[in-house]
Amino acid sequence: MKIIGIDPGLRNMGWGVIETDGPRLRHVANGIIHSDGGDLGPRLLVLFRGLSQVIATHAPDAAAVEQTFVNKDAVGTLKLGQARGIALLAPAEAGLEIGEYAPNAVKKAVVGVGHAGKEQVEHMVRFMLPGVELAGPDAADALAIAICHAHHLQGRSLRIKASA
Repeated sequence: MKIIGIDPGLRNMGWGVIETDGPRLRHVANGIIHSDGGDLGPRLLVLFRGLSQVIATHAPDAAAVEQTFVNKDAVGTLKLGQARGIALLAPAEAGLEIGEYAPNAVKKAVVGVGHAGKEQVEHMVRFMLPGVELAGPDAADALAIAICHAHHLQGRSLRIKASA
């Protein structure tokens, strides 16, 4: 199964695709979609088209998006929410099931601690996906989100088998 993880951001939207085979994880690709300053509509369009292209290229079976929390100001929060809308819209349009995870849940799944730092998350992503070349911190976060979703799906599968 291929999973795309998405780290929403208006300026930098990270994405990462992994493949799972039981408990084994394999890195497929990762990157960052950049939208320059300017009017919001065209920036959101850049994010949507870029993410749609990534989904078309890598054909994931599922998607996972990080939930966002309140920024320092209302305007920033609203803009980030709109970028998050794009992060949900593109995989939904492709017919993918989407998992949503709080940042602390992602950190706990990858590092084992819900309040881990970015460096710790990046270190564990490199450990779990040997040889990965990260496009940047946003791509590392996106891969962590995909790993979190893979663990969630594996746990769900085990619970279904146990109850059968």
